[in-house]
Amino acid sequence: MADLGAPVRVSPLIKFGRWSFLAIGVAYGAYHQQRLAKREVGIREVEAQQKVIRDAKLAEEKKRQQAEEAKAIAELSNSAKK
Repeated sequence: MADLGAPVRVSPLIKFGRWSFLAIGVAYGAYHQQRLAKREVGIREVEAQQKVIRDAKLAEEKKRQQAEEAKAIAELSNSAKK
C-alpha cells in the first residue's frame, strides 16, 4: 500500500464554509420540497374533479356498449332461429 503521508490540516474558514453550504442546502431542499408539495396538492384536487367526470363518461359509454352488444346478440339469435 502506498504511503500517503500525514493528512493536511484544513483551515477553519474552509470548514465553516463547507458546513454553512451544507446547512443552507438542507434548508433550501426543505423549502423547495414544501413548495412542491403545495403545488402537488392543487394538482391532485383538479385531477380528483376530472376523475369524477371521466368515470361518469366511461360508465355511460360502457352502458351504451353493453346495450349495443345485447341488441346485436338478440339480432343474431333471432336470425339463427329463422
